[in-house]
Amino acid sequence: IMELSEFLEVSTLLDYYKNLLSDKQREYLVNHFEEDLSLAEIAKNNNVSRQAVYDNIKRGIKLLKEYEEKLGFYEKDRELYGKLKELRDNFKVEKLDNILDSYFS
Repeated sequence: IMELSEFLEVSTLLDYYKNLLSDKQREYLVNHFEEDLSLAEIAKNNNVSRQAVYDNIKRGIKLLKEYEEKLGFYEKDRELYGKLKELRDNFKVEKLDNILDSYFS
């Protein structure tokens, strides 16, 4: 059974990287994490074994984590979000310039 924090992480990574997965992996992961279908339901809908669904989801999760490790889009967005929240609370033009320079130059 997956912890809630891992479930949320996988769901978020799926938003970022699902188009890099195979069609089956993407379909199974979207069914499971976004549409809340059980492995048995996904298996039945696709005429495959529950084990095949499980294996595909497991490989898909591993790939999502590898993509984030290599590309880091989610982490960069989280970092930018934190800096923007800080800027909102204590606005200074210099801070804005630093954020713009570090992300867009």
